[in-house]
Amino acid sequence: MGKPFASSADLDAKQQTLEVLADGVYALTAEGDPNVGAIEGEDFLVCFEALATPVAAREWLARLREHTDKPIRYLVLSHYHAVRVLGADAFGADVIVAHERTRELIAERGRADWDSEYGRMPRLFKEPESIPGLTWPTATFTDRFTIDLGGDRGDLVLQYCGRGHTEGDIVAWLPEHRILFAGDLVEAQAALYTGDAFHHDWATGTLDRVAGFGAEALVGGRGAVARGREACAAAVEQTRGFLDVMRERVGAVHGRGGTLREAFEAAHTALAPEFGRWPIFEHCLPFDVARLWEEYDGVERPTVWTAERDREVWARLQG
Repeated sequence: MGKPFASSADLDAKQQTLEVLADGVYALTAEGDPNVGAIEGEDFLVCFEALATPVAAREWLARLREHTDKPIRYLVLSHYHAVRVLGADAFGADVIVAHERTRELIAERGRADWDSEYGRMPRLFKEPESIPGLTWPTATFTDRFTIDLGGDRGDLVLQYCGRGHTEGDIVAWLPEHRILFAGDLVEAQAALYTGDAFHHDWATGTLDRVAGFGAEALVGGRGAVARGREACAAAVEQTRGFLDVMRERVGAVHGRGGTLREAFEAAHTALAPEFGRWPIFEHCLPFDVARLWEEYDGVERPTVWTAERDREVWARLQG
């Protein structure tokens, strides 16, 4: 009998932890569920990521309001995936910021991604009927977007580091505190989802640029906050290591004319000893390998995931 589809059987609530990383800098982690954050300006807030539904987002905001009542001026979206963006309505932000490619990806595949992620991770979509529709950025950029936090709080720098987890991932950097919100470009003790990735760019130049910040606290897309320069560097290299093992094993099978199933089994065998017990490993790997395989086939941009395609790939690789 095959494994339950993706995370459809993961219905247990996860313990949420709100951490104050510095004066006015917050992160909410949840045992491998998507992380979110917030940064106080002098008289406003910047929120980072929106969660999957407005109801889920309002629960996070209630926690945040125990620390600050400043109005939300900016909502920053690191990329287009549904579990990161569909809760945006709850924030009432004046400006929703994302990379220009993220806006294009929402237009191109946002509806299909919504259906796909809801099928894969239903627990994250708390009261899905509260979602009013797709989330559209109101401000986009290509390279860098700087927010003056006011007073003596310095700047928040939103930076595009190259193609990685998607075509449009961005990070949020607080030079004043050397804190980096890395989105899904880095995971700390959580498996990577790479179904919409550019594996070779991500594992090389993109992660080199992320490492170049020299962060002393790093909030990845999932998993615990990395604290200290060594731990932050280790989180980046752990992410790179996951990608490199996939590239090596899948590339070897592809190069000798093997099958997608053989590539999945080779990657699973190599990755499971280190990553197999981490959140969403079994969920992610079939979709990861399917995308990497098509990269070796010469497919430049990821094929759109639909609810139907999800099930087909799952049955083929995890069935």
